[in-house]
Amino acid sequence: MTSVVGGLLAELADVGRTRSGGYDRAAWTAPDLESRQWFVQCADALDLEVETDRNGNLWAWWHPELEGSALVLGSHLDSVPDGGAYDGPLGIASAFAAVASLRRDGFVPTRPLAVAAFADEEGARFGTACAGSRLLTGALPADRALALRDADGTTMAEAMAAAGVDPAHAGVDAARLARIGEYIELHIEQGHLATDAGAAGLSAAGAPVGVADRIWPHGRWRVDLPGQQNHAGTTPMAARRDPMVRLAHIVLAVREGALAAGALATVGKVTVTPGAVNAVAGSASLWIDARAEEEAAVRRVLAHVRRVTGTEAAEESWTAETAFDRGLTASVAAALGGVPVLPSGAGHDAGVFALAGIPTTMLLVRNPSGVSHAPEERADDADCEHGVDALITAIRHRAG
Repeated sequence: MTSVVGGLLAELADVGRTRSGGYDRAAWTAPDLESRQWFVQCADALDLEVETDRNGNLWAWWHPELEGSALVLGSHLDSVPDGGAYDGPLGIASAFAAVASLRRDGFVPTRPLAVAAFADEEGARFGTACAGSRLLTGALPADRALALRDADGTTMAEAMAAAGVDPAHAGVDAARLARIGEYIELHIEQGHLATDAGAAGLSAAGAPVGVADRIWPHGRWRVDLPGQQNHAGTTPMAARRDPMVRLAHIVLAVREGALAAGALATVGKVTVTPGAVNAVAGSASLWIDARAEEEAAVRRVLAHVRRVTGTEAAEESWTAETAFDRGLTASVAAALGGVPVLPSGAGHDAGVFALAGIPTTMLLVRNPSGVSHAPEERADDADCEHGVDALITAIRHRAG
């Protein structure tokens, strides 16, 4: 990478790096805190005013003294286990690069502008996605969030406190919400969903940048399966109460249901106790992630699992279809010269703010392979620069 945004991302290249080339930056862990420090350094280099809000979200303000509501740009810094380099940090690095370019050109915004990094967007550690923005908007009650535990039993409250954020102040922040006039999030394209012209993603459309107009409905469900822990070498097969057999049936039913409903569904996480090779499991748990263009298709997946396996999955989170602001989306797309418009199958902080009534839209940077949440995730350097240019255009259009 040789561009400005590439240089900024290169500064994070070794933070939380895994052996496979991916990244582990779970919320409030050492790599996440190091990434947050990088955010502060980037902001300081541009003389932006940095603050941490009551929910641990970072804000870097440009001309906060101006009248009017703020134009906010942002994304997140945390990752899924062994995630990619661009999911989250690309949006923040691009925002800083855009501000740097505008400053060099002598541009002064007509309204306050902020670059934000929202905490725990992926939900990889505590199981609830977009925790920072959901806490801010009140979509996630503080008492519920702070009591969530990671795999080691650490609560979110304990993790935040260890990072220097007082959990006693967590929760909805009405004054800060009232200050946000519009939110634009730049993100790497994830998958190759059909554009408004029917092309299979930005690569097929021949476009380096697109605009997202909505997020598909999506949710997460948990299934806990009891069993009887016993010796693998002495327990007769007919006498076993092995939860892994039922788990396997559920995994297959999830796939069958998704194929039949035209949905996307995954069992990407399971836990097994005690997890020994030579022991019949005493219990097991699995999590179902299901998404589709329409809510009815998602619900059909869960109904299929219930019908085939007799298992009722417990809903841990649900987000209905989230439409971004039509006027803002159309305005940004037009300012960019009529770029492709497409949906997002992934959840984002942008969706949380849209549901909170804040005018919101997203810019997507072309991902040639469509692979995301994996070390192979990538975007060409030239396309990243197109993303910065798109942000610059959006800022000039909405705050100039």
